[in-house]
Amino acid sequence: MTIRAFHSKKLRRFSLGTAIGFRIRRGVLTGIPAILVFVARKVHRQWLSHVQCLPAYLEGPGGVWCDVDVVEFSYYGAPAATPNEQLYTELVDGLRGSDPCIGSGSQVANQETYGTLGAIVKSRTGNRQVGFLTNRHVAVDLDYPNQKMFHPLPPSLGPGVYLGAVERATSFITDELWYGIFAGTNPETFVRADGAFIPFAEDFNMNNVNITVKGVGEVGDVHVIDLQAPINSLIGRQVVKVGRSSGLTTGTIMAYALEYNDEKGICFFTDFLVVGENQQTFDLEGDSGSLILLTGQDCEKPRPVGIIWGGTANRGRLKLKVGQPPENWTSGVDLGRLLDLLELDLITTNEGLQAAIQDQRNVLAPGIDSTVGDSSPLDQVPSKEKIEENFEPLNLNIQQVTGEGESQQGHTPLFIGPEFHIEDAVEATPNVEHQFIPSFSGRSPMHDNTPQENPELENLSALRSDSDEPCFSLHLGEPELKRRKQSD
Repeated sequence: MTIRAFHSKKLRRFSLGTAIGFRIRRGVLTGIPAILVFVARKVHRQWLSHVQCLPAYLEGPGGVWCDVDVVEFSYYGAPAATPNEQLYTELVDGLRGSDPCIGSGSQVANQETYGTLGAIVKSRTGNRQVGFLTNRHVAVDLDYPNQKMFHPLPPSLGPGVYLGAVERATSFITDELWYGIFAGTNPETFVRADGAFIPFAEDFNMNNVNITVKGVGEVGDVHVIDLQAPINSLIGRQVVKVGRSSGLTTGTIMAYALEYNDEKGICFFTDFLVVGENQQTFDLEGDSGSLILLTGQDCEKPRPVGIIWGGTANRGRLKLKVGQPPENWTSGVDLGRLLDLLELDLITTNEGLQAAIQDQRNVLAPGIDSTVGDSSPLDQVPSKEKIEENFEPLNLNIQQVTGEGESQQGHTPLFIGPEFHIEDAVEATPNVEHQFIPSFSGRSPMHDNTPQENPELENLSALRSDSDEPCFSLHLGEPELKRRKQSD
C-alpha cells in the first residue's frame, strides 16, 4: 500500500483502478504479492508503445519494491439495468419471512427498499442497545423523516413486523482514519464504509432473534485485519455469505483496498474484492448488508470479516482467465473497522445475546426508577430546551456521490417509481461522515399514542404574547403525594 501511494498519480493516469493482492496467472492466484492494475484492455506487450506499457515492478521509498500485475476490466460505460434475479430455495424462502426467527441473512426493508440483515450487534455506548447492522443505503431512506425498518416488509406493502429505527449510520470516511499510515497521498480520498445500526424496538420480541447464521451455523469472533500482517492472511482466503436473494454462496477474496476514481475525479477506496467460485456470482440484488465469513481453518468456526455493499455486475466485469468470459465481482466493507467506527460489538452466542439484553436493562433501570420517583402523575410543561431536543431535525447534509464502477445492487426498490439515489455527505464533513440519527420512538408505530398537540400549552403561549407583564401559573399536585414527599 505504501508503494502504491508513492506512485498513485502515475497509476491513476494509466488505469481504471488499483488494488493489493497476488499475481494472477491463468485465473489462479500465485504466492507473489503484487499491485493489481485494472485496465480496459489487456494485450501483448508486442502491440503497445513504450509509454503504454506498465512496469513489471514498482519501487517505493527506502528501496522496497513489489510486482505489478495487469488485470483486464471489461468496462460497460453507463450503468446498465441490474437484472432482478431471484433464487427460490428453502433457505432463501426462510430468510424472506418463512422462518419464525430473524438473524444474519434475513430480509429487512423500509418503505422503499429491501436488503439483508448483516449481524446482531450491541452498542458500546449510551444505553447499550441491542440491534442489528446492515448497509446505510439499505436502511436510510431520505424520503421519510424516521428511518424505520421492518421484517420482512413494511405493513403498507405486505406482512411484516416493526424492528426499529436507524440510530447511527455512516457512508464514507477519509482514508487517513481508515488505513492510518497506509493511506493514499491524494487529499480527497474516501473509503466506502456504508453501515447503519438499528436498535430493536422496545416491543420487539427478542426471543425471535437467532444468533447462528442459517446454512452456516455458529460463527467465531471478528477477523480483525492487520495491515502489517502477511498478505496471505487475507488474500486468497475462501469466504461464504448468506443473503436474502442468493442464499448461501462461496467465493475468494481476490484483492484488498481497491482504489478508483469516479467521473468527477474523486478518489475512493473499497476494502474487499470477492469473486464467486466456478464463475458463479457471489451476490445478487438484495444481498447488500450480508455478512462475509472467512471459512474456518483447522476446525475453527467461520469468522466474520466484512459485509457486502454492492458489486459491478451492471458496470463491468473482471477477465481473469484467457479463453473464459469475464466474471462478476463483489465489493465489501472491512467489518472490524466499521464496528469501531459505529462503536458496536458483534454478538456471536446466545449467552452473549442474553448478557447484552440484561446489560441494556440494567442501564435503563436507573432512568426508569428516577422517572417514577420524581415525576408527577399530571402532565408537565416541557422546557424550551427539551422541546427543541425532541424535535431536532435529522440534518443529514446530503450530496450525491457515485463511484466509478460501483453499483449498490443490494439496495432494491420495493415498487417501480422515480429513480432513487442514495446521497452522502462528503463535502459537508471532510474528515468523517458519521451520523447519529435521533429516534423519535422506541416502540412500534402502532403503539404510538402520544398526542400531537397540547391545547393548554397553546393557551399559555397566547397569554404570554398578549401581555408585557410577568405571568405566573400554579401547578396543583395531589396533596397526598406532597405529604408523602415531605415525610421522606
